[in-house]
Amino acid sequence: MSLYEHVFLARQDISAQQVDALLQDFRTIIEAGGGSIGKTEYWGVRSLSFRIKKNRKAHFTLMNLDAPHAAVAELERQMRLSTDVIRFMTVKVDEHEQVPSAMMRRSDRDERGDRGDRGDRGDRGDRGDRGDRGDRSRGPRRDRDFSPRPPRPDVEVVATVEAAPAEEDSL
Repeated sequence: MSLYEHVFLARQDISAQQVDALLQDFRTIIEAGGGSIGKTEYWGVRSLSFRIKKNRKAHFTLMNLDAPHAAVAELERQMRLSTDVIRFMTVKVDEHEQVPSAMMRRSDRDERGDRGDRGDRGDRGDRGDRGDRGDRSRGPRRDRDFSPRPPRPDVEVVATVEAAPAEEDSL
């Protein structure tokens, strides 16, 4: 049998118990098809990057599947029919990870403590005194000349367009 990672998003207005019930229904579909579900992770309600079917948030759930393709196809068909599932994705993998997924590891970090590869941002070097920034008024820059330019000698003017006189409406 093949190994899959399957993530589905459920509507934000259902409860976590209803998401568990959905997960149980999906488990019976996979087991009826001759497969099994290894690890399941409920990632909680998270904000979406963009609205999906009028939802701004969703319940995220991951399942590690060990099932034949026919069982996974039936699972996806049932998810398409379900009104509670707004999006899903199945990825075939070579092996399942035994450690918690990246989404679960990220929540284990203490608040804003772990910066990962970014470091402490101290590698920018000393910027030193940047000096006086001058007047920051929003007016036009005074150091530029905004007078009309003279025509370029290497360009020939072929035609000029004059504005038509404005017509007055008469009633």
